[in-house]
Amino acid sequence: MTLAARDVSTRARVPAVVATGVVVAALVTVNLAEHFLRNATWLGPVAALALLAFARWSGLTWSQLGLHRDRLRSGLQWGLGAVAVVAVVYLVGVLVPFTRPAFLDARYHLGVHSALVTAFVIIPLSTIVLEEVAFRSVLWGMLSRHAATWRVLLISSALFGLWHILPSLHVATANHGVGDVVRGAGAAAGVLVVAGIVAFTALGGVVAGELRRRSGSVLASAGMHWATNSLGVLFGLVAWRLVG
Repeated sequence: MTLAARDVSTRARVPAVVATGVVVAALVTVNLAEHFLRNATWLGPVAALALLAFARWSGLTWSQLGLHRDRLRSGLQWGLGAVAVVAVVYLVGVLVPFTRPAFLDARYHLGVHSALVTAFVIIPLSTIVLEEVAFRSVLWGMLSRHAATWRVLLISSALFGLWHILPSLHVATANHGVGDVVRGAGAAAGVLVVAGIVAFTALGGVVAGELRRRSGSVLASAGMHWATNSLGVLFGLVAWRLVG
């Protein structure tokens, strides 16, 4: 039997809705653990592997997970295109004085070596692998078994936005651009920042999900995800140098 035949013949062992609920509950647990545990960078890859193992055990095929080798080329092409688009937008953003403060994030005020390690090792392993496997692979595949594609896109994107509530709690104090926008909002500043980041990341989830849908591969959305996060660090390095 060929690989494709084995892939198609995989049978669901868990009802689709139940399996989806298990994945969502697991994501809530991981999100809380990442926020409250110290030195939990190991958690992302471990959680990603556990989610994939559960997805395969529950009956999802590699195609449903956006990980079939037949779609790698398509995913790579769409992913590199997304990287190029983000790079151009970020370059303009850094060079224009009005938008440059958005790149002045104290969390990434790093030296060249640290910035490179963060962009090419830490962010991919601790963030992108988990989030792409979670939202554009496993959750997407689970939802696709009992929901129309447009519902899959909206639900996975909304949950992706909510995933960023805890990480966004201190962005107003860390990012100069964000801090400037909400200055004067008083006690409501924190709420505005969190709401804005949730909305922005949910919109990003829609774009990433559409890339995944069109290419049939998580590699496409992972490329965009890497670009928005890691290129942000690298262009932030340039922005900090420009302001002296």
